[in-house]
Amino acid sequence: MASRKFTVVVAGATGLVGRTMIRVLEERRFPVRRLVPLASHRSVGTTVLFRAEQYPVEELTAQALKEAHADVALFSAGAAVSKEFAPIAARQGIVVIDNSSAFRMDEDVPLVVPEVNPHAIFSHQGIIANPNCSTIQMVMVLKPLHDAFRIRRVVVATYQSVTGAGRRGHDQLLGELAGNPAVAKKFPHRIAMNCIPHIDAFEPDGYTKEEHKMMRETCKIMGDDTIQVSATCVRVPTVGGHSESVNIEFERPFELADVRKLLERMPGVVVVDDLPNNRYPMPAESQDRDEVFVGRIRRDSSIPSGLNLWIVADNVRKGAATNAVQIAEELLGVHQLLHNS
Repeated sequence: MASRKFTVVVAGATGLVGRTMIRVLEERRFPVRRLVPLASHRSVGTTVLFRAEQYPVEELTAQALKEAHADVALFSAGAAVSKEFAPIAARQGIVVIDNSSAFRMDEDVPLVVPEVNPHAIFSHQGIIANPNCSTIQMVMVLKPLHDAFRIRRVVVATYQSVTGAGRRGHDQLLGELAGNPAVAKKFPHRIAMNCIPHIDAFEPDGYTKEEHKMMRETCKIMGDDTIQVSATCVRVPTVGGHSESVNIEFERPFELADVRKLLERMPGVVVVDDLPNNRYPMPAESQDRDEVFVGRIRRDSSIPSGLNLWIVADNVRKGAATNAVQIAEELLGVHQLLHNS
């Protein structure tokens, strides 16, 4: 049992999140017997680096999935691709952990943050959904507080990095900062020296799809449909790291000291809240980190049981790649294998 290893597919292997998934697999010593990097036909002929070896990228096709004989597949290739190929992989006996929005609100697909609802993993029917990046970091902080004081309502404003829009978003910012007028546009407006209160498409109610994701996914992950969530999602000119201003209304009274203790004990959460020394979470300090950082912890005196928080995390890692790998670890019992090896 200690020597058991797994064949892992990474679909979308040449994208920003896909490459990070491969890096996280290596960093966390995931017991990979064979890595199968797949992507669109445009990436065929390129390679990805894993454990000091270059692996050739193959085209993502039904035949490639069949021939992979994989145990698990990490998908980060977009919703349309996931809708087409994730069910094919599942029929081959491969458990898909999908980073897109394709299956998140499907009642038969578990939506998982391992520190919050690991039990949901084992109800899968071949597909497990990785939540939205902004939702992941928020529920990591909400979970212990909800268990203790029961959350009635959450109002969140996000400040989301250009890396949340993939490589094109990253390249647009850097191109604009360099004064390149020919830079390809990912956003509907200039992002350099600007903020855009518009992430994903607008819905008829005036909210964006990104905002709806946060509102709906939070309740599913937390297992409580009574939690009311209102979100405003904003793209900001930072590279790596989403930030969130979160206002919470509880049903029960609380003490700030107890809030801090609960957050300090939450796995994967780091409290950075030393105001006299100007220490609080910032996206620049969250880059390439897997923890969720929380600070500016203070009471909202405008309501009986209100709390304000500032939450920051690397959206490409914990908000996508690392969370997916953690799901795979829980699913396959990787922690126990590493412990026994």
